[in-house]
Amino acid sequence: MRRGTRRGRCTALLTAALAVSLGAAGCTTGPGAKDDGRASHAPRPERSHSAAPASGPVLAVKVDNVRAARPQTGLEDADVVYAEPVEAGLSRLMAIYATELPESVGPVRSARESDLELLGQFDRPVLAFSGAQSKLLPLIDKAPLRAEPASEDSDAYVRAGDRQAPHNLYLRPGELLREPSGAAALTTGFTYGKAPAGGRAESTHTVRYPSASFTFAWSDSRDRWLVSMDGSPARTADGGRLTPATVVVQHVKVRESDFRDFRGSNSPYVESVGSGEAEVLRDGRAYDATWKRGAAADGTTFTGEDGEPLNFAEGQVWVVFAGHS
Repeated sequence: MRRGTRRGRCTALLTAALAVSLGAAGCTTGPGAKDDGRASHAPRPERSHSAAPASGPVLAVKVDNVRAARPQTGLEDADVVYAEPVEAGLSRLMAIYATELPESVGPVRSARESDLELLGQFDRPVLAFSGAQSKLLPLIDKAPLRAEPASEDSDAYVRAGDRQAPHNLYLRPGELLREPSGAAALTTGFTYGKAPAGGRAESTHTVRYPSASFTFAWSDSRDRWLVSMDGSPARTADGGRLTPATVVVQHVKVRESDFRDFRGSNSPYVESVGSGEAEVLRDGRAYDATWKRGAAADGTTFTGEDGEPLNFAEGQVWVVFAGHS
């Protein structure tokens, strides 16, 4: 099998630990409490897909995406950013890191049931999250991943003093992984290379959830898509813009899960295994595609109208899950 046996982790005390930490609004804990890690970042280099075999797992971080959580830290360094619907029609992000580990990522929020299916494509990934419903914790513990929830005794997490809980929890990736694992760990199924023929010119594309939206506007000068969320430019912690090279709008089935939040709202379940339609945005053009993922252990393939794999542009990829219309 591709994966080894998962090391068991103790998650029974997670709920109690989070209750304590969430009560520390406006406080910081752990070494370096005066610095929440939201420093400026140099421009990221293009990643190579002919790199040596992966030296370890990818790091997956659940990232808050309500207005109070913005600007987020460390998203610009992710190789892949997944956007998913959550309760009340809002959105949340999952950032995947393989070729670079920023100093800080966040704000970190809780995991969802469909995250486990999505992460099945990677070889025992490290999942950083603030917590989860008590009924979901056993599923996380059984999943083929290394769970790293926030806890009182973890040096990997710190509270920022300039924000209120729950939008002030940040991860120090270097406390979980000593170094980036490399591009070979990105077993997403994506292919990169020369743009396909065809497509249509598209300067802007918007995806709407009931209470959230994502807009991607093409910038010729940057050769990237400029991200806006809920009608406002999506910025980095140092004031720059979030600028993926490729955006995928993946149309999926979104159903009710077996879990609800503390308000009683059902948690949507994104079915990332299966097949369907997609739009791939690159180089200022939109390409109609079909996606297919046969099992949770597989990556997702994207095929163009000519029946060939649809190449993505080199650089960061955003995948926005959109429910069937």
